[in-house]
Amino acid sequence: MGKSYPTVSEEYQKAVEKCKRKLRGIIAFKNCAPIALRIAWHSAGTYDVHTKTGGPFGTMRHAEELAHGSNNGLHIAAGLLEPIKEQFPIISYADFYQLAGVVAVEVTGGPDVPFHPGREDKPAPPPAGRLPDASKGSDHLRDIFYRMGLNDKEIVVLSGGHTLGSCHKDRSGFEGPWTSNPLIFDNSYFTELLTGEKEGLLQLPTDKVLAEDPAFRPYVEKYAADEDAFFADYAEAHMKLSELGFADA
Repeated sequence: MGKSYPTVSEEYQKAVEKCKRKLRGIIAFKNCAPIALRIAWHSAGTYDVHTKTGGPFGTMRHAEELAHGSNNGLHIAAGLLEPIKEQFPIISYADFYQLAGVVAVEVTGGPDVPFHPGREDKPAPPPAGRLPDASKGSDHLRDIFYRMGLNDKEIVVLSGGHTLGSCHKDRSGFEGPWTSNPLIFDNSYFTELLTGEKEGLLQLPTDKVLAEDPAFRPYVEKYAADEDAFFADYAEAHMKLSELGFADA
């Protein structure tokens, strides 16, 4: 199924480019790339391919969605980004949060993720409970990602986004970074998974299953060995995640 992107005005496109520059500045200055990526992902990851509900449509602007248990701490991201959003009233929140995720990957040294504007804001948040539970295993991961319309390869490559950031006990119940450089986007998430547990670094149950599951592990090995392959596949999967339910032909 192809994509048929909406045409946005020249004024809107210019606003997106200017907003992107402002986002680069604030994300670099505040070291908030991990949480900016998380708000983009958690917004998009609520999509249900069967009911065509949820997804990257700006509903994270609502306190109700920020209050979902899986979004603990994301009010911080919303607050950090809001002063930039206020400068660009023409841009939808749907586009804005996804643009922040793309910039977060770029400014930390990751791949350039293609971005297509034109998402419209939906009025109401999706129900809670649609995002992954880090304490569960591979069946749970597949249930969640397949519901979004994603596959095993995309589960693994998107998990590589955990190369950025840390868990916080007050938000998720877990504590610590996945890699030794949590503000650098690289393939170290996968090399650490294959190395095994290391003091000071985090491996959640949903991380460990990637190295244990026979369908997931070949991708872990591929991305640990070849960062270029990881970057290429990640950019493609991130774009797909950010466009779930958007511009479907």
